[in-house]
Amino acid sequence: MINVIIADDHQIVLDGLKLLLEREKDICPVGEALNGLELLAQLEKKQVDVAVIDIDMPRMNGIETTKEIRKRFPDVKVLILSMYNDNEYIKQLIEVGASGYILKNKGKEELVNAIRKIAEGGDYLGDAIIKTLMDEMKKPKKSLNDNKIPLTKREIEVLKLIAKGCTTPQIAEALFIAHSTVETHRRNLIDKLGVANSKELIRYAIENGYCR
Repeated sequence: MINVIIADDHQIVLDGLKLLLEREKDICPVGEALNGLELLAQLEKKQVDVAVIDIDMPRMNGIETTKEIRKRFPDVKVLILSMYNDNEYIKQLIEVGASGYILKNKGKEELVNAIRKIAEGGDYLGDAIIKTLMDEMKKPKKSLNDNKIPLTKREIEVLKLIAKGCTTPQIAEALFIAHSTVETHRRNLIDKLGVANSKELIRYAIENGYCR
């Protein structure tokens, strides 16, 4: 069972999300909060797998809340559910440790899929979010592609699957390699590309055209 807590400053949104998630056999809403501080207080008392949070909240916004969750509750995964399809917001939230970002105007299926993927240890960016990041990179300006670091064929295969939000077991199965080999490729990619974690690998993959 995936224990989920929801944070949004609109009670009607909380009520609607809770109702949707209660219909899923493998997802259990265990709490709700109207702002980031309320959410953090509940995480002190409850066993939570995934926190679904909005960006624009009073007292503590989604970015600051995500930072605190990653620092104080590292086992809790963060899924951003927002109306903001903004390149800078997306990048900031990936950098501070969000495991996923989807838009509120998408359907229930994407929300449920994102929660399940993140709970399994993967990352999830909605199609609209990936498009926003890719569109930003297509704008006339200095491109990261000019200095793209050469990768092996296998590293590219692993990177593409990481960018799709696949977990280590899923990558191993898709490429017919051992779990330990996947983790070795992941560490090598992080070192070679000079990024901090898998979330930044996803950002690198998007910005350098590996998600097409």
